[in-house]
Amino acid sequence: MTRTRITRRAAVAGLVSLALAAGIALPTASAAAAATPTVTRPAAPLPKLPTAPVIRIGFFANVTHAPALVAQQLRLFETFLGKDGTKVEYVAFNAGPAAIEAMKGGAIDVSYIGPNPSVSGYTSTGGTLLRVVSGATSGGAQFVVKPSITSVAQLKGKKIATPQLGNTQDVALRAWLKDNGLSTSTTGGGDVTVVPTDNATTLTLFKKGDLDGAWLPEPWASRLVLEAGAKVLVDEKDLWTGGQFVTTNIIASQKFLNQYAGSVRSVLQANNSAIKYIAANVLKSKDIVQEQITKWTGKPLPDAVITRSWGNLRFTWDPLPLTLAKSADDAVSAGLLTLGTNKLSGIYDLRLLNQVLSAAKARPVTASGLGRQ
Repeated sequence: MTRTRITRRAAVAGLVSLALAAGIALPTASAAAAATPTVTRPAAPLPKLPTAPVIRIGFFANVTHAPALVAQQLRLFETFLGKDGTKVEYVAFNAGPAAIEAMKGGAIDVSYIGPNPSVSGYTSTGGTLLRVVSGATSGGAQFVVKPSITSVAQLKGKKIATPQLGNTQDVALRAWLKDNGLSTSTTGGGDVTVVPTDNATTLTLFKKGDLDGAWLPEPWASRLVLEAGAKVLVDEKDLWTGGQFVTTNIIASQKFLNQYAGSVRSVLQANNSAIKYIAANVLKSKDIVQEQITKWTGKPLPDAVITRSWGNLRFTWDPLPLTLAKSADDAVSAGLLTLGTNKLSGIYDLRLLNQVLSAAKARPVTASGLGRQ
């Protein structure tokens, strides 16, 4: 049985028309290797807003955070923030909960992060910690299994991995299994044993035959397929009408957002410019992401993994709020999340993003009743 998902056809149809330069002239394919693109005047002036002396930007060295990695390599953050004299510092994370804890401790101001950690950070602080201010990436998650598994019924009694208890893919797996009549528990019981496991360990265990499958984000789904012989049982995009679901958001500390809205807006300009650059320079962008992954992790991904992963991802500043809300509801249903009476009302603040889009005469995005826009 397939879950009924939120319709996002309007968002899909609008991606091309949302062609925002956000104050940057993109190079042609032949000039794509330039270190710093030329900054030009926005289509309309933006109002002056307070800016910070320093901004600390969190991110993952992962293909799902490609806009952040491209913006770093092309020095887009420095370009937009530097005009106000703001110094940029980068903080790399391996998992969303660690980024949320860093924001709680005041160690970062803005971060690229997945939807479920965003929800957890918001709900665990009564809505005081953060706001989602933009989207970055959609798609890029698959349920991969041993080739011998060809149906849902064969999953009963099997051991399936997810990256972390309560993370985005863990919630997606549990919800899909429930919709297909199979039970799970947070302690490993039920019809299917769900084993939260580090992604690298999942690859090793699957190769050894100790796991029957895994619901994973890219590039790990591609690695299991290409390096361990797994096959795709479910491509998550097929569960969402229009094929779009949020994978990476940009969040801002509410305190920093209230104090330095101008700096947050500059981050959004850099992100939008990186997304436009990726769309115009696909091959070069893949190389850039590979360089950044190597820089931050010390080890590149195989080219075949980058290529397969890239084909499963879409990069968009639309935060796709209804898909985040559905994922949160699934987490509640799985017993992994408790929402208050107001649920996620207020988690979004898209006013700065829409200000940038309006200045560029581009289509605004909606918070779908879950915050300001």
